[in-house]
Amino acid sequence: MRLRTTTVLSLSALAVLALTGCSTGSAAPIRPTSPATVSVHPDGASAPASAPLSSAALAKRLLDESDLGEGYTRTPQRPAQHDDVTVIGCPALEKLGSEAAVGDSLDFPHKAKVSFTYAGGPGSAVAEELYSDTEDKLFRSVGRIFEAMTSCPTYQVLTGSTAIGVTTQKVPATRLGDERWSLLLTFTDGGRGSVMKQTAVRTGTVVVVISGSPSLVDAHVRKAVAKATAVRSAG
Repeated sequence: MRLRTTTVLSLSALAVLALTGCSTGSAAPIRPTSPATVSVHPDGASAPASAPLSSAALAKRLLDESDLGEGYTRTPQRPAQHDDVTVIGCPALEKLGSEAAVGDSLDFPHKAKVSFTYAGGPGSAVAEELYSDTEDKLFRSVGRIFEAMTSCPTYQVLTGSTAIGVTTQKVPATRLGDERWSLLLTFTDGGRGSVMKQTAVRTGTVVVVISGSPSLVDAHVRKAVAKATAVRSAG
């Protein structure tokens, strides 16, 4: 089954990054809680759920070099990849691909992303993706994507003529936001291996996805969530 590139949170891009030796990853969940329909303030009072943010508003909430500290360099965004990616050996991902092909809402309309390399050595990279939609749609769609990606401990991704082996392992996620997911993926190609981590956190109508080398993901996920979900008048 061929999957559109936008399905499963940039699966194609992850495969390409694995081939080039950069560290990034793809997430899957610790079991999410029920979707929230209201937000709760620290004093216990509830308020209506906020509206989704635009892509322009999300872009202003991405991490930048000043947030990360010394040694980080922003990397140019790769051109959009339109080639199909074939997943072999994971029926749940194949089913997800067929649903996407008939227009199921798996690609959120509001998004922003950025990536950085770190001077710590080859393969030291971290990337951030922000998505926004209604709370219910984020809960249903993101949860379904991540469940599919962890339903198969091992599978293959065929991008172009290259087959990449993928091994997945759920790991505990820091308690942030309303829901959170975290996963280690090992990509193997021709004897080369790359271990990547992805942690995703949903707070209200925003999902923050941090991918990269495990130590960098752990170091920056809290500040990414704080910046992405901060209340701003410009919202």
